[in-house]
Amino acid sequence: MAFIKEESEDMRIEETFRVKYRDTGQQTEMRFIKEDNEDMKIKEAFRVKQEDTGTKKTYSQKRAQKTGPESHFTCQQCGKSFTTKGNLDAHTRIHTGEKPYTCQQCGKSFTTKGNLDIHTRIHTGEKPYTCQQCGKSFTTKGNFDAHMRIHTGEKPYTCQQCGKNFTKKGNLGAHMRIHTGEKPYTCKQCGNFNQKGNLDAHMRIHTGEKPFVCDQCGKSFRFSNSQKTGTRCEFTCQQCGKCYTNKGSLRVHMRVHTGEKPYTCQQCGKSFNRPTSLKIHMRIHTGEKLFTCLQCGKNFSQKGHFNDHMRIHTGENPFTCPQCGKSFSRKGNLKVHMRIHTGENPFTCQQCGISFNQKGNLDAHMRTHTGEKPFVCDQLAQNVPQIQILFFCHVHMNEWGHTHSSSLP
Repeated sequence: MAFIKEESEDMRIEETFRVKYRDTGQQTEMRFIKEDNEDMKIKEAFRVKQEDTGTKKTYSQKRAQKTGPESHFTCQQCGKSFTTKGNLDAHTRIHTGEKPYTCQQCGKSFTTKGNLDIHTRIHTGEKPYTCQQCGKSFTTKGNFDAHMRIHTGEKPYTCQQCGKNFTKKGNLGAHMRIHTGEKPYTCKQCGNFNQKGNLDAHMRIHTGEKPFVCDQCGKSFRFSNSQKTGTRCEFTCQQCGKCYTNKGSLRVHMRVHTGEKPYTCQQCGKSFNRPTSLKIHMRIHTGEKLFTCLQCGKNFSQKGHFNDHMRIHTGENPFTCPQCGKSFSRKGNLKVHMRIHTGENPFTCQQCGISFNQKGNLDAHMRTHTGEKPFVCDQLAQNVPQIQILFFCHVHMNEWGHTHSSSLP
């Protein structure tokens, strides 16, 4: 019985050990399964992450393909390409002329809202870009960047033909027209210009506009040298007191006093104190007459003569004497008239000392010394010294009853 009891206890111990071992084995097996599940989850997560990465890579590739050359938005009129449809739409307005963005203050229209925003700063006075070196402010980033190159000395735009460098892309573009000969800005009366600023300044010659006023003497000017000297008469002639906004104009004026005439006509030898005067003179030799009256068809080589002529048709007398109120169609006629009030006689005969207020009167007087009779009467076949006598002769010919005579009455 003791033996059986011991055997039974041994069996219980063995069963207990077996069950315990089985439980332990189950736990071990379960732990392995759990670990396998975790590994699978990690692998699954890694796989999903890889797939996500692959998806993102595919999206990036698609985006790159969209912005590639084959997916550019291209203008059908000029071939220019853009990365977005909005930019293409804005560009297309250059061709159509559409300007949908209008300034509410002045009515000026623009093709893009950005340009309208920049323009609005003119009215508001806003200048958000300030130079930290000199304190100057600007309304646009482009003008600010260009200004900063004055301080840095940077000139990033280079002419490929002559190597000259520029701080602004626009200046390079204007310079290139020197090489190409392009002159896209046209004055309908005179010709073409390679810069819009030059055309604008030139047009003031025709309009007579003088928008730049000296804040010291009140004198008006057609051109401004504001970048250097401002609209101010800072250069004064020491001989006559006349003032100018720039040194170059004073230098040209001084030739009136010195008599210097450095510009000479190669055909007749006549000299001039200005290059523009020589240019106008050359039209005498070439026969060029750029200015045509649309009412009578008469042609003129000088704009001033054309303007004087047009007043014959309009009856305009814009030059008025401040002392007596008499008006004249030409500024020169007013100048001569003023000598009546001032008593000035600037033209003096070198032989007898008599002075005259008009050069024509001096010329006529000189013929009394020379005996010259340059005007021929076709009625009398006789030379007369003055054109006034010739005119008098023709007017009164019928009154005298003479058709042909050898002498004047």
